[in-house]
Amino acid sequence: MEQLLGVGLLFFIGLAVGSYNEQRHIKSLRKRERATRSVELNNLKKVSIPNCDILEQRLAIGGTVVSIDYFKLITTAIKSLFGGRLKGVESLISRARREAVLRMKEDALDYNLIVNVRIETSSISNDIGRRSVGSIEVLAYGTAIKTKEA
Repeated sequence: MEQLLGVGLLFFIGLAVGSYNEQRHIKSLRKRERATRSVELNNLKKVSIPNCDILEQRLAIGGTVVSIDYFKLITTAIKSLFGGRLKGVESLISRARREAVLRMKEDALDYNLIVNVRIETSSISNDIGRRSVGSIEVLAYGTAIKTKEA
């Protein structure tokens, strides 16, 4: 009985710490998104910028690797038995996507816009059932353009 209480307490401490860290990361994302608001993004291959001369172009890249924690893994496994949305995994992937885009924008802060933006994801480990925690890599990239008004 004492072991069960200890495991339960450990589970809830881990859940609380994980939730706190997730909220802290979301707060950091919002702050950094406000700071990089001046860099515009679009996914068009060719962009016409009227009354502007293109001074410079280069590749802008931002990437991140995220791993699902054991607490989300446990709740996701239980939820997947019954079906439905896996909100914990959705929020994890959403945060990873936002982080990759932010890192790409931070890589191109001296530029006016980033065109042809693409986001790629890849699984790094998918052996979740074999004592391995799943991880994904999210890579955001595009062409950073510096312009000067003509």
